[in-house]
Amino acid sequence: MMAAQPKDRSAKTAARRKARGEEEIRLHCMAGTRQALAELMAWSGIEEQGEAITLMIHHLHALGPQNSAPLLEPPRHEITISENVSAKLQLTYKREELRICHDE
Repeated sequence: MMAAQPKDRSAKTAARRKARGEEEIRLHCMAGTRQALAELMAWSGIEEQGEAITLMIHHLHALGPQNSAPLLEPPRHEITISENVSAKLQLTYKREELRICHDE
């Protein structure tokens, strides 16, 4: 018996995926995200990225809307303005206010 040609295997795989309703999802990510995924996979002993992402999606979905929402909130950076910068801003604002008043 001869081995199936790559073209035949690809067509068979494509037909099987279509029959199952399978769709491709592409993910572009930064190095930090890729590293986090690699660590999650290592901790769980998962070798396939698609399997890890699929499991995360289903487990997150199982938490429901209220419990999953906090995990989907993007991290926000807290911006703190030092006293020195605040003083310089206040001085700049006052100068601009005086300039505007003077121009009128």
